[in-house]
Amino acid sequence: MRKIIFAFINFFILLITVSCSSSGSDTGYLYKEFPLERNGIALHLDRTTLDGEEPKNNILLVHGVTYSSHEFNIDYKDYSLVKKLARAGYAVWRVDIAGFGQSDAVADGFMPDSAYAANDVKAAINTIIQKTGQEKIDLLGWSWGTVVASLAAKDNPNQIRKLVLYAPILTGIGSYEVKEPFHHNSWEHAAEDFQHNTVGDFDYTITEPEIIERWCSSCWYYDGEFSPNGGRRDVCVPKSTMLIDLQALSIPTLLIYGDNDPYLNYEQLSNFIANIPTNFKVEIIKGASHVIMLEKPFYHDFQNRLIQFLNNEIE
Repeated sequence: MRKIIFAFINFFILLITVSCSSSGSDTGYLYKEFPLERNGIALHLDRTTLDGEEPKNNILLVHGVTYSSHEFNIDYKDYSLVKKLARAGYAVWRVDIAGFGQSDAVADGFMPDSAYAANDVKAAINTIIQKTGQEKIDLLGWSWGTVVASLAAKDNPNQIRKLVLYAPILTGIGSYEVKEPFHHNSWEHAAEDFQHNTVGDFDYTITEPEIIERWCSSCWYYDGEFSPNGGRRDVCVPKSTMLIDLQALSIPTLLIYGDNDPYLNYEQLSNFIANIPTNFKVEIIKGASHVIMLEKPFYHDFQNRLIQFLNNEIE
């Protein structure tokens, strides 16, 4: 009961917050949306910068399956990855794949699979390059977004300066027949990735209660009851099925992940690291899970390692 009460409280708080910020400004930050359409579907593309600045560095963030790009901007203390990157001098762009979040709905939830989503990302990249005049941008994918971002980067290496694969889904996560074109979202599912203690409760030494409440409320607000299942069908395949061809990526690439992530194939990651190409860097955060950017002991370390990679000169 307490969880439900907090859910409604935070949901209405989020409604008020979104309504008050609909003009596109936040204290110290400037938020702007950019029209984008592909395949007859309006896609949500937005940019956050420090107010009064026009950064030369641009990074596009690509969300995972089920929930959309709001997850990069959980506005509590200094957890927001969007605002951290903006303070580090970046114009931070986010795109919602067709059918997700603030993009238009789709009739067939299986349509926006990994390949389709990669084309949405490429359309966003082209728009960013056109709007900014920059020849290359940085690209970050998280979870299923690593599959999508790697496909987009492989097809357009000349447009990507650096690639970040955060919690990379190198292989299938296990065979499971995805029968329904849309996933039925729930509060419990939204909170599923947060670490639990030995008795099965949320481990509040890892994730603050307010983070969980805001995360789940945001999922309900932006993503609603249903999300497309094309990406889920792509990843719910045998663990022997390769989903990301790392050898095909020639641009500077960061693999960053926790060593307590239930979705990762650590054997394949270890095999790759044993013969890692010079254009790759690997950062492993001990004790962290799939949502490192929101875990109290780890998020600062995650932010710092990410920005250090982005800021280092390309050799």
